[in-house]
Amino acid sequence: MTQAPATLAEYRALLGDLPGPDTAAAVGAVERNAQLTKPPAALGRLEDLAEWYAGWRGDARPRIKAPQVVIFAGNHGVAARGVSAFPPEVTVQMVANFEAGGAAINQLSKVFGARMDVQAIDLDTPTGDFTQTVAMSEAELCAALSTGWNAVDAATDLLVTGEMGIANTTSAAALAHALYGGEASDWVGRGTGVDDTGLRQKVEVVAEGVARHAGGDGLDTLARLGGREIAAMAGAMLRARVERIPVILDGFICCSAAACLHAVNGAALDHCVAGHVSAESAHSALLERLGKEALLSLGLRLGEGSGAALAIGVLQGAIACHSDMATFAEAGVSDG
Repeated sequence: MTQAPATLAEYRALLGDLPGPDTAAAVGAVERNAQLTKPPAALGRLEDLAEWYAGWRGDARPRIKAPQVVIFAGNHGVAARGVSAFPPEVTVQMVANFEAGGAAINQLSKVFGARMDVQAIDLDTPTGDFTQTVAMSEAELCAALSTGWNAVDAATDLLVTGEMGIANTTSAAALAHALYGGEASDWVGRGTGVDDTGLRQKVEVVAEGVARHAGGDGLDTLARLGGREIAAMAGAMLRARVERIPVILDGFICCSAAACLHAVNGAALDHCVAGHVSAESAHSALLERLGKEALLSLGLRLGEGSGAALAIGVLQGAIACHSDMATFAEAGVSDG
């Protein structure tokens, strides 16, 4: 197994020298697509997705056989500031629900034939309240990144990362605000459903945290304002890149993790597509900064990787059409 980097310096070095797609496979996929029994571009974005996937898997006629969904859970010290409608104990309770197979993401993973894993990260030790201190030390950040890195099965061929962590929309909003500027209110939404008072409190907390921790690159920002589950998602995405495993991004929190990698290297997410745009108010703006167009828009705001898991079906459809349709020659159909 490819070993996880041990230090932030090693992670930065890796982010500066990332592998790209297999050009020959991508060209072969384009050529195959041109021969399939359909008018040019008749399958729209499905054609682009198939060609993208083929390039990353190094196979002009690929199959999706082993998708993986990994849910990471962490607790946030900033939850004590009253930024969530639910107490931190819910994180532990939801992890038990995931493990028992009772959550939405369990059902969606099952429908699309995905292996599902759950990683609870030091739930008894919340991150630091980022209005008072850093959320994670360098050692804690590297440990969380490594958890994500090691959670990825190198044999998987499509990865979804999801999360659970009370107050993690606050952390995600702080990351987005620190990386992209604007006002704190531009990035803060209602998350689990806070009332107007809770929303104002979230805005104040995000503004305080970002003012305290200005500067640094995406990894510095992740350490100062992030969460263990957010860092683990970033580590998993980076491992997937090294293994050339395509990734489907989930909602606002997942994309905040991706944004920290993107801030270090603008090409870091080339192996990723956006599964959906969520109902969390700032997600569409974050996707725009990442240069990603969502595959689905269903008003979801659950997290857990649920929107990305639904998009597994879109990828499966794209690959099935690309790899299993007949060519004009095979079908004996005139190509005009």
